[in-house]
Amino acid sequence: MKFKLTALEKHWILYDVGNSAFVLLIATILPIYFNYLADMEKIEPSVYLAYWGYAISVSTLIVAVLGPTLGAIADTKNFKKRLYSAALVIGVVSCVLLGTTSSWMIFLIIFVIAKTAFSTSLVFYDSMLTDVTTEDRMDSVSSHGYAWGYIGSCIPFVICLVIVLNAEKLHLSMKTAMLIAFIITAVWWLAASVPLLKSYRQVYYADAGTHVVKRSFSRLAGSLKEIYHEKKIFFFLLAFFFYIDGVYTIIDMSTAYGTSLGLDSTGLLLALLLTQIVAFPCALIFGMLSKTISSALLIRICIGAYLCIALYAVGLDSQADFWVLAVLVGMFQGAIQALSRSYFARIIPADKSGEYFGLLDICGKGASFFGTFLVSLISQITGSPSAGVGSLAVMFLIGFLLFGKAETINTMSS
Repeated sequence: MKFKLTALEKHWILYDVGNSAFVLLIATILPIYFNYLADMEKIEPSVYLAYWGYAISVSTLIVAVLGPTLGAIADTKNFKKRLYSAALVIGVVSCVLLGTTSSWMIFLIIFVIAKTAFSTSLVFYDSMLTDVTTEDRMDSVSSHGYAWGYIGSCIPFVICLVIVLNAEKLHLSMKTAMLIAFIITAVWWLAASVPLLKSYRQVYYADAGTHVVKRSFSRLAGSLKEIYHEKKIFFFLLAFFFYIDGVYTIIDMSTAYGTSLGLDSTGLLLALLLTQIVAFPCALIFGMLSKTISSALLIRICIGAYLCIALYAVGLDSQADFWVLAVLVGMFQGAIQALSRSYFARIIPADKSGEYFGLLDICGKGASFFGTFLVSLISQITGSPSAGVGSLAVMFLIGFLLFGKAETINTMSS
């Protein structure tokens, strides 16, 4: 039978379409623009990758600390939409503000705020999955979210890319062209979020009572104790920490990595656009495969593929190599994220989805912090970005082994 999405599921998926435009901007044009600002202020090119990596690390560390607490508060009746809306507004406004400064340092500060707000909104958004669909549809709905997010984000990105690359022909300064790009991205992000804001209703929640924050901390403490005894959740979180490290680090630093190797900026942007296009059908295919093949096996396949991708990236030294890398990443990027999200949603209590996804965010964003910091640090110490990228292969291997342990426990407890 043909899989048909409900209206609420479509509205939920639309937020992936909206926020993915910001993700693509971060992964492509933003690092190049930061390099432009840094060059204007005579910042040494050798430390460009490190500055960018440290900024990403700071934002992800903040979210890793705030995520579980805000997630626990979001599980309180009528709080999830409010917190989601606040994070959305801060992210959208900060996105616009990125185009208003010429200072590389102020730009990085605003970027940290924007990325923190964006990442925080995902804690609430991901936890909404239990409210918008049923358990048997989670893999497909989650996969549709990432798939349409990838292809939908291409629309504002292509418009922004045309404006930025043709700024001189359009008689625009680089700063003005980038401001227009930031505004387009922010408007797209906000507009795609409106349907979910209007239709979402929190189904699973904890009673508000009094002292919401205090009660939320108490529930969070209880959940941490539960996770220690629920080994399937505990080992999955450990596995997720390691394997998602490489995924997020590759997403966040691919353009910066290519630039540091001296590859053509335009070619890098077009290659990453290809990643989005390839990711669209591949995410949908993995979603369909999950109906006949266990999501656990599919996740293992994706982790193994990323291990090979990390090893391939170590020897990357040409534009053609980067294009091959872009295709390979596109094949598995959406699948591993979507299936991990739905797999986790199925093994946690639905009425605690906010705090549990907040804890998942600790592992995800904590891993991203570790990954970007590690790549930046090793790149500086060795003078070789390839050496930093090589460390990600080890993270995938550890994640693969730990996920196998988690699935064994999950199978035995079922």
